[in-house]
Amino acid sequence: MRKLIAIDARWDEETSAWIATSRDLPGLVVEAPSWSAMIAETEHLVPELLELAGAQADEVSLTFRAETRRDLARAS
Repeated sequence: MRKLIAIDARWDEETSAWIATSRDLPGLVVEAPSWSAMIAETEHLVPELLELAGAQADEVSLTFRAETRRDLARAS
């Protein structure tokens, strides 16, 4: 059985970190200083969280969706 998990990642300007969460895997919260570090930490935590949840999966597929927000001042 294949488990599909969507990861929502966003850049937090205040903490200068990527934050990853998932509606498909409650309890997943990762904060990392770079995109690659966030992916690596997420890949490490997902199997542990699945095991704790008692979920059975022969294969896990992660899809990362990124978001960043920029507030722009209006030109006068």
